[in-house]
Amino acid sequence: MATRTMTGRLPTLVGGVALAGVGIGVYSRYLTSVAHADNGAAPKAFGGGPAFLSLKLQSTEEVNHNTKKLRFALPTDEHVSGLPLTSALLTYSWPKGCMLPCVRPYTPVTRSDEAGILELMVKKYPDGKQSTHIHSLQPGDSLRFVTPLSGYKWTTNKHSDITLIAGGAGITPMYQLIQGILANPEEKTRITLVFGVNTDADVLLKKEFEGFERQFPGRFRAVYTVSNPTPNSPYPKGYVTKELLSKVLTAKPETENTKVFVCGPPAMENALVGSKKQPGGILGELGFTKEQIHKF
Repeated sequence: MATRTMTGRLPTLVGGVALAGVGIGVYSRYLTSVAHADNGAAPKAFGGGPAFLSLKLQSTEEVNHNTKKLRFALPTDEHVSGLPLTSALLTYSWPKGCMLPCVRPYTPVTRSDEAGILELMVKKYPDGKQSTHIHSLQPGDSLRFVTPLSGYKWTTNKHSDITLIAGGAGITPMYQLIQGILANPEEKTRITLVFGVNTDADVLLKKEFEGFERQFPGRFRAVYTVSNPTPNSPYPKGYVTKELLSKVLTAKPETENTKVFVCGPPAMENALVGSKKQPGGILGELGFTKEQIHKF
């Protein structure tokens, strides 16, 4: 009986929390807009604290068989997201037929100073309720963004060399960090990206990375490995292994002020950074310390 009562009250409780959050978010955005109006800076859609901001979908783009790029309109053409580097946004929806709401973080792939729009690149998973819902959205539909989620606190030239190791959809926080660093004229950080995927079609953002390599020779390099390449694939077959990393990494463990960032499927992350049962992982075997590694 108690379980049935709590279940029946749950939508009301969640709705009440959401309504309170909306009020806080609206008031917070009001104060932020006033502050930006005073100093002449572009207004930020996501300042500090909860946002509870509903953004309308402008357009979608099929990236591959299971990934879409979705472009949302910010509150005005003058607004920017204002997110710090490596930040994600917590999304909220209550898809039809679901007993509970869905919340899921996604990393925007637009720069934080890009006016008027916010883009997400979302992979649809077979059992992913939120990713399935987002893929079903049509232009004109809206998605609620609850709050920004801070990641690694990056400051200009914080590290002289960084290595980014990504698997599958884990490329989005890496891309956000890469474009943020390379867009800053004061930055001198050198970047090596190692991107491991299942198939050729899963090599996302290839055109963008090729552009960075042309524009920033000596500062940015992308390395790809594909576990199941197509015949005559331009990519080498394999996984992110100790042998591959020992060949391609320019920043060695003894390099002063280096950092390794990791984001990918759990099995890949465990292989790289270790687990409770098998601490250390491949990066530990290569000599990197825990302090030199950050997992998104």
